[in-house]
Amino acid sequence: MTSLPHAPHRAPTMTKGLAMLFAFCCGAIVANIYYAQPIIGLIAPDIGLSSTLASFIVSLTQIGYALGLFFLVPLGDLLENRKLMIVTTGVAIVSLLGAAFAQQPNVFLIVSLLVGFSSVSVQILVPLAAHLAPEESRGRVVGGIMGGLLLGILLARPLSSLVADHFGWRAVFGSAAALMAIISVVLATTMPKRQPDHSASYGQLIFSLWTLLRTQPVLRQRAFYQACMFATFSLFWTAVPLELAGRYSLSQTQIAIFALVGAIGAIAAPISGRLADAGHSRVASLCALVFAALSFLPGLVHPAFAVVGLAITGVVLDFCVQMNMVIGQRAVYALDAKSRSRLNALYMTSIFIGGAIGSAIASSLYHNGGWLWIVIAGSAFPLVALLAFLKNSRG
Repeated sequence: MTSLPHAPHRAPTMTKGLAMLFAFCCGAIVANIYYAQPIIGLIAPDIGLSSTLASFIVSLTQIGYALGLFFLVPLGDLLENRKLMIVTTGVAIVSLLGAAFAQQPNVFLIVSLLVGFSSVSVQILVPLAAHLAPEESRGRVVGGIMGGLLLGILLARPLSSLVADHFGWRAVFGSAAALMAIISVVLATTMPKRQPDHSASYGQLIFSLWTLLRTQPVLRQRAFYQACMFATFSLFWTAVPLELAGRYSLSQTQIAIFALVGAIGAIAAPISGRLADAGHSRVASLCALVFAALSFLPGLVHPAFAVVGLAITGVVLDFCVQMNMVIGQRAVYALDAKSRSRLNALYMTSIFIGGAIGSAIASSLYHNGGWLWIVIAGSAFPLVALLAFLKNSRG
């Protein structure tokens, strides 16, 4: 009788199989945020949403994600992680089914908010993985899982376009709901239990976010670097479909293939994790920031090779963004083991803000100044981060 309560605390370790499972689950869950982006032109007229308000589908999904990061992810430091994960995934299933069957624009907008809110469950899995992994391999484990997450982000758009082309846009959300149901069952049977030691109330937990942000300079620095990098990432992937379709007349399927090429950059995750474990975090971050700033230059080559140049930009930029993110996460997780979920919430919220800024300005920059303005803005964000990085002796 006395051995049973101790088994869940003693036994769980981050095995290779569990790390691969976490990576797959993170990629599948985070993809929910991006499915709607390339197909809002199909969704809006079908549910009676005006073209002016169609962008609210994407905006509300992002707002829901931000709310989840701030209000839900910190619960990972308070509640049993597996139960919290399963409940959150259940909300995702209901939300995706709501999107698949919605007939009214208001209903679809509400469920879009909930899809974003529930998708933050990936940010419960990542700190849990960091907790289970031994110190000497934590960077490699987190890097591998973040590689799965980035693949989910990069593959969601082309996958959504292809499914919608062949089976209709509702099949995209219906299939995603089915996948979430499978993941929920798998996690319920394989995910280790973890009851955090934190005993504060939820209100105290939320208030402590400000304390962490104020007292942890490495958190502030790493969050700023990655916010700038993700702003560039979002800027590029929001603007490049406009450039490919408008200037080079690529079809939706061809643009989907282009996005698949960009997914090559996900190989940065395990590489950056190993570099961080070996103590090369600062050199790796420096390289990531420098090459991110230079990555837009290939897109300015002769028009005959410009699509290839843009593909090179996508691969290099994704590589650099992923490398800096994983190294930043490892540094942030090392600050306080008992606060990893809240530290992750602050880190990822900052990244989301950067990404939202990049997405928001992309269309305006492109329509007013063409691809040249995208190149200038895309290079400026990592340059600002680089200057801040060189100024700081820590982080």
